[in-house]
Amino acid sequence: MVGKQIRPQLNGSTNSFNGSSPYIFGRMKAELNDVPAQTAAGSTLPLVDMPRDDEEAGDYDPFENRKLTHPTTDTETLVHLLKGSLGSGILAMPLAFVNAGLWFGLAATIIIGAICTYCIHILVRCSHILCRRAQIPSLGFADVAEVAFLAGPEPLKKYSRLARFIINLFLVVDLIGCCCIYIVFVGTNIKQVVDHYTHSYWDVRVYILILLGPLILINLIRKLKYLTPFSLIANVLIGAGVGITLYYIVTDLPPLSERKAVAEVQHLPMFFGTVIFALEGIGVVMSLENNMKTPQNFIGCPGVLNSGMSVVVLLYATVGFLGYLKYGDETKGSITLNLPVEDVLAQTVKLMIAVAIFLTYSLQFYVPMEIIWKNIKGNFNEHKNAAEYALRIGLVILTVVIAAALPNLGPFITLIGAVCLSTLGLMFPAVIELVTFYEKPGYGRFNWRLWKNIFLILFGVVGFVTGTYVSIVEFSEHLQEEV
Repeated sequence: MVGKQIRPQLNGSTNSFNGSSPYIFGRMKAELNDVPAQTAAGSTLPLVDMPRDDEEAGDYDPFENRKLTHPTTDTETLVHLLKGSLGSGILAMPLAFVNAGLWFGLAATIIIGAICTYCIHILVRCSHILCRRAQIPSLGFADVAEVAFLAGPEPLKKYSRLARFIINLFLVVDLIGCCCIYIVFVGTNIKQVVDHYTHSYWDVRVYILILLGPLILINLIRKLKYLTPFSLIANVLIGAGVGITLYYIVTDLPPLSERKAVAEVQHLPMFFGTVIFALEGIGVVMSLENNMKTPQNFIGCPGVLNSGMSVVVLLYATVGFLGYLKYGDETKGSITLNLPVEDVLAQTVKLMIAVAIFLTYSLQFYVPMEIIWKNIKGNFNEHKNAAEYALRIGLVILTVVIAAALPNLGPFITLIGAVCLSTLGLMFPAVIELVTFYEKPGYGRFNWRLWKNIFLILFGVVGFVTGTYVSIVEFSEHLQEEV
């Protein structure tokens, strides 16, 4: 049955097809951010006759057709989800609470965390539906968008390739932006330690530029498996560093009454951008789900996703609440910068976390590098290795230049969260569900799916616009102070 349904209909044109029924994608090995070879209807995947609903698609089970060499268990996937979601953003959460207030920040963090988790549910559920209809074992984030548009309403089919491009574009911008933030984070922490012991007081940009050489060297490593030891070291250092930081935070806490319950309204966009930057791990979700031994357990109840995100939200809310309670309006872009400079252990923590974030840079850099290289490597018939190394060095230099130009953690984090993660984490999943559910099963009674997704899109748009505006204003104010 499957063999009969997988009938490529390509006729050599990129805009026309044989047959008049809707279309779906044929079998493919879907890898996160891969670039398919064939082109049709503005898409890059071969097309076949499209079952009009899941019943016509037959009994195809995408989970049973996944050929995985080393599938991960539920526990392993949960660990990977925690590692992918728990990053440097946790150290910025107290600053988020400065911009929201103690109690409003606590409630809003939980609400935003629930919304982000729900949007991941939407994305994964749509992936399962589209895999079943298209009889494809698995789909990456960009693949889901491309399949949804090509299998959706007729006027949207021609935008399927554009949908894929936009997803990959925002993923690249998001991850490159995170790399820039990592550089600023490392430079700022090193500067504070060096300033205390040498009294040199160099500009943070000097430390950022000093990092260029080591960053280039570590990012010349092309194989992900060779970066695994760096990941293990970084995880140990981050875990120990955050644990010791919490020890400092909970020591001699002031009364709750000394902190604002709710901050000024004009500061809330900074809170939104920081929280969504910290919480949003949507970029790694599809790759984790695609490699599970039992993917049906990913969005079940309680499920891997719910369990993992509950832990993440709880940790982030706790660190944000206690960090703001401890340091109040003096809270800095990274809570480690508030640790006492005269304490050797505190200074050691700053260096530990700086080293951990430095090592994490190479892992964060790997994905955007792969996306860009897979799209352009066909242009290089000769000297491909030299071209790839040149691209790696160029991208590293770009991130260092951006970090040196904008060396302020707070607004930088807000900008990346507002621009990239409000789109990737909120707006895009809502749009994908609208397109996927357009014909069947439909939008439900009173079009509740339509109104729900409109709310999510508007929520994302408001966060995008206000967060971007406020972060740009913050950047301009800092630049004026320097002048």
